[in-house]
Amino acid sequence: MCFCTGCDYKKRKISYFPNPNSISHVKENLIPKTLTDACCVLFTIIFIPLTFAFEMCVVLPAFHEAGSIMFILTWLLGTFLLFNIVGNMMFCIFEDTSIKMIMLKPPDELELRRYWRLCTKCEVLTPPRSWHCDTCDTCILKRDHHCVFTGCCVGHKNQRYFLMFILHIILGTSYAFCYNSAYFWWLHNETYLNLGTAVKMICPIMTFLAEFSLSNIYLAIYEINVIALIYTGVLLCFHGSNILKGAVSYERNTTKYDMGWRRNLTMVMGCHWHLVWLSPFLDSKLPHDGIYWETFLQTSTKNR
Repeated sequence: MCFCTGCDYKKRKISYFPNPNSISHVKENLIPKTLTDACCVLFTIIFIPLTFAFEMCVVLPAFHEAGSIMFILTWLLGTFLLFNIVGNMMFCIFEDTSIKMIMLKPPDELELRRYWRLCTKCEVLTPPRSWHCDTCDTCILKRDHHCVFTGCCVGHKNQRYFLMFILHIILGTSYAFCYNSAYFWWLHNETYLNLGTAVKMICPIMTFLAEFSLSNIYLAIYEINVIALIYTGVLLCFHGSNILKGAVSYERNTTKYDMGWRRNLTMVMGCHWHLVWLSPFLDSKLPHDGIYWETFLQTSTKNR
């Protein structure tokens, strides 16, 4: 049950079936299942601290004197963003949102049981909004998509962490983009403001084929930051719009689970949805167990 201000789930008579199934579990196997997943996860693990080191040790001292207020504030902001990016990524990976550790019990009523379906691969009746992932080789509760950069599926229990992961990447890359643009195109324009840099930006492989140097490594980090900013921005717009209307990727063309943007956010972020951006360790309990959506669906339909 959600006790956050303004919520009236109890008034809507939605059943949440609080039980041990709602307890979080850590995945037994954290190793990425495919080569693509492994490469993307490895790239993310390397790129995030590398970018942080570049911004804090190369770019920042070029603009602010060590020990100055702006230097300290930027260090604190950078550390906060790094903590949230890494923390939310780890929680997203560790949180088991599959049906593996859950004792599924379909409803006794035939009218409610018709919402459940048989997964021929898992050989079990699965609840509504659960879909099988061929990469993870299991059904995922309220499955949204499989994320190659975390090497796992995003579903009911870890969608909060995925969303906060990309949100903090956007904040970090936006801040870095402003500083980096001034660093490359103003502070060091004699080195980078030329035709050769334009060729490297258009064809990134030329960055290291031309010359393996620190200046080219810096330029590569800048390029990846720009790509990460654009990519995560598109992801946030896509997934954010789905969340606000109570849908996952498979349901983006329907509104049958839409309970209003505030309740929809609570379903993903938990009761403290407005504070989860502060830390992945913040306890924000979800108001639903991710299993018995058929009752939720019937109730929301009746209240329309």
